[in-house]
Amino acid sequence: MGTSPDYPPYEFFADAAMTEYAGIDVEVAKYIAESMGMTLQIESMNFDNLVTSLSNGDFDIVLSAMEATPDRLENADFSDPYYTDVPPALLVKADKADQYKTLADFNGKSIGAQTATTKLDMVNEMEGVNPVALQSVLDLVNELVYDKVDAILVDGGVAKQYAEANPDLVIADASAELGEPAPYCVAVQKGDPKGLLPAINAAIAKMAAENKIETFIADADALADVAVEVSAD
Repeated sequence: MGTSPDYPPYEFFADAAMTEYAGIDVEVAKYIAESMGMTLQIESMNFDNLVTSLSNGDFDIVLSAMEATPDRLENADFSDPYYTDVPPALLVKADKADQYKTLADFNGKSIGAQTATTKLDMVNEMEGVNPVALQSVLDLVNELVYDKVDAILVDGGVAKQYAEANPDLVIADASAELGEPAPYCVAVQKGDPKGLLPAINAAIAKMAAENKIETFIADADALADVAVEVSAD
């Protein structure tokens, strides 16, 4: 499994030594691997290189809160959806939150987003906004904390995690205008040459029937504060 472990509660390091992976996607991947009679091995990589590395055969699957966009479908195949987050959200500094009631209030402001994500696509489409693209979400959070950007755009669950762990950050009211989220899927090589998708989809269906995702969310939430602390350090 290839992933970018900078995105709590989906994938993150649960220890200061950065050796223990945790998160919703990690638990989903473990469930799928066990259902297929396999052992999960996790490889860490920047998000913007995941699909390319998957195509090169560096790993068998990608789970990294990834949506099956038309661009990605040109280079990879995707499973059935396994989870849909709450809508995307803009994180801002708490002491400036009153300035950002609508998206129009970000005119002339800088908004950060992770490279090669649908969130960066959304920022690029915002009129009058100065996009700032960085590879790491942890770096984006730091840019916001130190007032180097006015906001960052991330998935709703991620925004909620950082806002709850850091009283200096809040979700902007303008987030209500961002629209609905797309579901997350497991990515495999284009054409599925290893024939993984049928077993992956069967595992996802079984996982849904057993409502395992709720357990995975609870487990991730219990550990995600550690990830925020690690990122702060």
